[in-house]
Amino acid sequence: MAATDFDPDAITQWLIAWTNGRRDALDRLMPVVHRDLHRLAAGFMRREAPGHLLQPTALVNEAYLRLIDQRQVHWRNRAHFFAIAASLMRRILVDRCRRQRAAKRGGGWERVTLVEDQIAGGPRVDVLALHESLERLAAFDPQQERVVELRYFGGLTIEDTAEVLGISAATVVREWTIAKTWLRADLSNERTR
Repeated sequence: MAATDFDPDAITQWLIAWTNGRRDALDRLMPVVHRDLHRLAAGFMRREAPGHLLQPTALVNEAYLRLIDQRQVHWRNRAHFFAIAASLMRRILVDRCRRQRAAKRGGGWERVTLVEDQIAGGPRVDVLALHESLERLAAFDPQQERVVELRYFGGLTIEDTAEVLGISAATVVREWTIAKTWLRADLSNERTR
């Protein structure tokens, strides 16, 4: 059973218990959220450049190892958990991409633009280029960067994103639309730099 099919209140209670040091809560939580984490990871892998060696299960496992060290996080709910997981997966992929590029000294990498179907989960996108573009976006609008991270990397719904950020769903829609437009332009400019 996926976390989306499970009682969100139970997941929230396990998250709070885990924060309070109960290891058994984490043991109960992970099987429930594993399928959703795997779905997120598979989405990331579909967008990766050809030839990557990381598999969705490996990404979930690496994220899991980082999640269990998150004792300082005061989990609010299921959406908050998946937002943190998405952020961790993003960092794992960016770190991995940087290591691969450093090893290859940039040979053969192709930058691509971010088009509507890519931001919605379509064809692959250069994770490092997107990460760098998101950092530029965060410099002047951190909320838009966070919306993109939660929606694109986290796969959160508009409602879950609104809940995590403490803003209205209408604001999420507006910020998502503006951020996608900005990212497309920035990534297009990146290709010409």
